[in-house]
Parts: sequence; structure tokens; C-alpha cells
Amino acid sequence: MPNWSVYTGTSEPHDGIAELPAPPPWRAFDGGPALRHPDDTDDESAVSPDRVHRAQSYVATPESVRLVNAALCLRRPLLVTGPPGTGKSSLAYAVARELRLGPVLRWNITSRSTLADGLYQYDPLSRLYAARKTGPADAGDGHRPPGGGVEDHLRLGPLGTALLPYERPRALLVDEIDKSDLDLPNDLLNILEEGQYEIPELVRAARHSADGAAQVLADGTDAPVTVHRGRVRCRAFPFVVLTSNGEREFPPAFLRRCVRLKLRRPDRAQLTDIVRAHFGGADARAESLINGFLTRATSGELATDQLLNAIYLTGVAGLDATSQDELAEQLMPYLSAGADDDGF
Repeated sequence: MPNWSVYTGTSEPHDGIAELPAPPPWRAFDGGPALRHPDDTDDESAVSPDRVHRAQSYVATPESVRLVNAALCLRRPLLVTGPPGTGKSSLAYAVARELRLGPVLRWNITSRSTLADGLYQYDPLSRLYAARKTGPADAGDGHRPPGGGVEDHLRLGPLGTALLPYERPRALLVDEIDKSDLDLPNDLLNILEEGQYEIPELVRAARHSADGAAQVLADGTDAPVTVHRGRVRCRAFPFVVLTSNGEREFPPAFLRRCVRLKLRRPDRAQLTDIVRAHFGGADARAESLINGFLTRATSGELATDQLLNAIYLTGVAGLDATSQDELAEQLMPYLSAGADDDGF
């Protein structure tokens, strides 16, 4: 029997995703033909020092490990809620690194984001401009219209790329979905439930093509992928992480389709582990700042990265204890308005 718990939270890369149990019958997908799984080096942003460090230094809790594995096995999105600075988005990078899922596809949500933004972007104006610039005399052999085909002016978005028929799941981070328009969570329901979508511009173009195949650029790379007759259907459902700061409620129909993980403020032991993961250890100065951070956190909202900034900068500056506390206090202002600031 395969081991259902393929993610361990140790941050050591392995191929355990191959041991993932078969999906439930109602979550099986059969998209194809299968695509080669991308390497991290296919996307330059995936190997940036920031992303690599976040993935390596993430400290998983037993609850997060358990629920990540539940989302992977059930082929369901993971809705991660919690205060700012608790590592919601870093979780996606940590899982992708350990399970070798390739570059994380990131979709940053704003109040203006729409489902179409996540699926693909098509620029008809650039196509019109290219056609005018090329002119009918430059149409080539007659099989390609002036200015190129529709696919030359279309690129898949992070959600659209994640649903391509890869052999292994892609990792998709939908960051701060609680900032979206009220309709976006509901708009996502059918896409995440069915694991497929259509690109109307390519569907129309396929009627005038012998094989209906279009070479389209995917998110995060300049390597084209083939889309047949404008339809995309996943093969391995992606590992989808939806993050929320808890600023709004989501509709029940959306919530029941997600595995939900609520991250809490780390306690002393977790903070010490986080500091060790980032700095290789926790000396007396770091322990003192952890104590001050925990004391201040009882009176207002703080984020873990504020503590990390204070530990790093006070170490670089080489300050005495009094100056260290003054600088740390300035680097750790409360995030919530009206909090009582009694200092260290």
C-alpha cells in the first residue's frame, strides 16, 4: 500500500509524490497528452535567493503536515488562514521544494482580480497592431494570418498553467484571496471542481485549423506548450494553496471544497526553531529578543518576520543591551491600530 503521508515537513527533497495514493473516484482526471514536468531552473524567479531560503527554512507544525497530506490525497485546495507573518505563503514553497513539484506558480490577488486573469491573458490590440504593421502582403504561405495567430498574443496565467496535463502536480499559490472581489471564490468553484477550462479565442481559431493545436506560452517560462482545440484539462490535480488573513467570510459552497488549515501565532519553542532555521542557531541575544517579542505580543499584533529583522540587524550593528532593545522596539511596531506599546 502506498504511504498517504508523502509530505514530511523536513524540507529534504525527495520523490515521495510518486507514492501518492490514487485519487478518490470523484477527483480523478484524465487530461492529456502528458506534459514534461518543469524543473526549477525553467523559471528564473523560482531559484531566486528569497524563494529558496523561504522553502528551506520553513518550520512545519504537525497539523500543517497532516492537512497538506490530506489536501494532496483528496486532490483538494488547501485554504490556509492566519494572522500576517505566520508563514502561510511560505508553506507552498516548502511543499513544492520537498516534493519536487517544480516552480511555484503564484497568483497575487487584489480587489480587481478576475478568474480570467488567473487562467490566461489575451491582448487583441497587440494582434491588431501586428497585423497592421505586417500587412496582407507579408502573410507568408497563406496558412498564417498577418500579425501571427491568436496564440502569439496569448499567455496562460498561473491558474491556467497549473491545470495543464502534467504528470506530477504543479504547486499553485493563490495569495490573499480574501482581498478579492466577492464573486471570485464562487467563480473558482467550477474550475477547481472540474479541473478544466476553455480558451474561447483558441476554440474559435481551432475551427479553421486542421489539427486544432496551438502553441501557447505558459506562466513563468518562454517555453510553449500545446493546447488542443482551446481546451485544457489537468492530469494530476495541482497542489493549490489559498491564503487568507481572515479579513472576510467565504461562501459555504467554497469552503466545503477546501481542506482548511488555520495557522496560529508560534509559541516560544516554535519561534526558537524558526530562528534556528534562519540563522543556524539562537544565541543569548536572540533568546532575549524572542522573550521581548513574546512579551510585546500579549498587547498587540506582531509578525514573525519583524522578530527576524530585529535579530539580524542587532547582530550586524553589534549594539549593547540597551541600544539593542531600543532598536528592536523600533523594528517591531504593532500591526494593529490602538495597541498598547509598553516597550521591552
